Amino acid sequence: MKKFTVITGHYGAGKSNISANLAVKLADAGKKAAVIDMDIVNPYFRTADLSELFESRDITLAAPEYANSNLDIPVLNFDLEQLAAENEYVIADVGGDDAGAVALGKYSRTLESFGDKLDMLYVINRYRYLTGTPEDAIAVMREIENVARIRHTGIINNSNLGFETTNKDIENSINFAEKISEKSGLPLIFNAYMRGLDPEVSPKTEVEVYVRPIWEIY
Repeated sequence: MKKFTVITGHYGAGKSNISANLAVKLADAGKKAAVIDMDIVNPYFRTADLSELFESRDITLAAPEYANSNLDIPVLNFDLEQLAAENEYVIADVGGDDAGAVALGKYSRTLESFGDKLDMLYVINRYRYLTGTPEDAIAVMREIENVARIRHTGIINNSNLGFETTNKDIENSINFAEKISEKSGLPLIFNAYMRGLDPEVSPKTEVEVYVRPIWEIY
């Protein structure tokens, strides 16, 4: 991973869960990591909800002012340079689609100053509404870039059907992910799969389910 990693994607693609997994893997490897919750769109899937998990791993969590409150728009006021100075790695979890990427636009100049130490990874899920074809997924990706004023550097395939996901579901998403990679010219960083599965895909990374929809909790 690079010094600063921005995670984007369509609504419900699994951005927050991917962000949490990356941070935990770094912490478990003895690295000092920070996660920035830049999701100003969806109050039900927030990295800010994972404060106890992060505290147990000594992961710094930077959340918007009034996060997890009943206010519609949390206040974003992050010092990215300070977070980068105090941590070996920084991961920014951005809200869905171009609406969520508006937050990135505010920090585009600072992010660009990281140069080759910056990655912006686009999380895809073949089974999510509105991104069921490679063309649709790439269209959303370009919309995010236009608003954020930053270009993506890679793709993470997180295609899943929640806890009903099978190895075959993930394997059936490979052609989808590879077409997005080919058409966009971006590398496929890894294919995510949940613990208990072992799909025949490559490259692949096992992920824990830290972020769960509210209807799967109650």
